[in-house]
Amino acid sequence: MRSSTRGRLRSVAWLLSGVVLLALGVVSALQVRGALEREREFRSAPACASVPVRASGCVWEQDFTVRTADMHRDERREPPEAELVPPSGEPWHVTFRNTEPVLSEMEPDEKVVGLVWHGQVVEVRDAEGRRQPTSSGPVGWPEDRLGGALACVSLGLPALVGGAWALLARGSRRHAAAATVVRWHGVALGIAAILTLWAQSANDWPLWAIPAIWGPLALLGLASMTAFTLAALRGELADDAASAPRTPQPQTG
Repeated sequence: MRSSTRGRLRSVAWLLSGVVLLALGVVSALQVRGALEREREFRSAPACASVPVRASGCVWEQDFTVRTADMHRDERREPPEAELVPPSGEPWHVTFRNTEPVLSEMEPDEKVVGLVWHGQVVEVRDAEGRRQPTSSGPVGWPEDRLGGALACVSLGLPALVGGAWALLARGSRRHAAAATVVRWHGVALGIAAILTLWAQSANDWPLWAIPAIWGPLALLGLASMTAFTLAALRGELADDAASAPRTPQPQTG
C-alpha cells in the first residue's frame, strides 16, 4: 500500500512539474520575438551627438571609475554587481549575468567605459578592450529565451504525459514502465537543450545554431523514446513474471 501511495505521489509530482515547466517554456517562447526586436534596435542605434540628459535611443560611451565590484560567489541568488562612478559623481549600480570577462578583473579605482542606452549601462569595456554585457544589455537575450523555451518544453511535455499516463494506467506494470521511459527521455532532451545553449553561448554562435544543433539531438531522443516505449508496452522492460501468481509445488517426502 505504501509503495502504491508513493508511486501515485511521484506521478502527481511529475505531472505538476510538467505543467509548470510547460508554462515557463511558453512564456520564454513568447519573449523570443520581443528580445530579437530589442537587440536589432540596439545594434542599429546611432551614436549620441552629445551627452543625453534623459533616457534616449542613441548610444553614448561614458567614462566610469570602479568603486566596488562584487562577484557574490558564495551567494548564488545574488547577481554579480559593480558600482561605477561617472565624472559627475553620482554612482551607477550595475548588475551582470556572469563574472567574465570584465567584472572578474575589476578593481577599485580602475577606469572602464560604459555603453549607455535608454538610460542604462548595457555594456562595460575595460582598458584592454574586453567587453561584457550587463543584465540590461539586449545582446544574447534571444538565444537565452529560445534555449530556455526548448529546455522547459523538452522537460515539461514528457513529464506531463508520463505523469498522467502513470496515474491513468495504475496497476499495469507495462504502462508504468512506458510512462517512466517517457519521463526520463524528457530529462535527457532537456539536458541536451541546456548543453546546446551552453555551447552556443561559449562559442558565440548565431541564434540559428541552437535549433540546428538541438533538432537532430531531439529527433534521436524521440526515436529512442518511441523504441523503448514500445518495448515497455510489449513487456520487454517490465518484470511480468514477478506479478504472476506462483503455483505451490507439491513437496515430496
